[in-house]
Amino acid sequence: MRLPLISKDARFVIWPGTRAWWANLNYVLLEPGEANVPHVHTQSEDTIFILEGSGTIVDYDNGLRLPFHAGCAVHVPVGVKHAVVADRGVGITSVGGPAPADVPLLKAVGALPKEAELPAVPAST
Repeated sequence: MRLPLISKDARFVIWPGTRAWWANLNYVLLEPGEANVPHVHTQSEDTIFILEGSGTIVDYDNGLRLPFHAGCAVHVPVGVKHAVVADRGVGITSVGGPAPADVPLLKAVGALPKEAELPAVPAST
């Protein structure tokens, strides 16, 4: 499944549609000059691993613009409005995503039914 909110080529790989609620992985290609729609994960942390390219992560809540490059990991805490921007003249290839699954966002974009809920935390053995 694709998620245009993130990029023209953002693909869910591991997500609730594959029965994964606690670990999610997206594969994202951003073309030079492309950016995510600014968004917030209200119940999830977002961790993004930059495989290729360079750009900027924008933290709208704190007025920060932090550069990154291939090999970096970008972490966005719960509730921070952010966007990834390919503003360095090259595209960006990344993997990562919110964990646990961002159920409100997935419902809003039609990727989950309105009645979907994050399951209870699995019991440890």
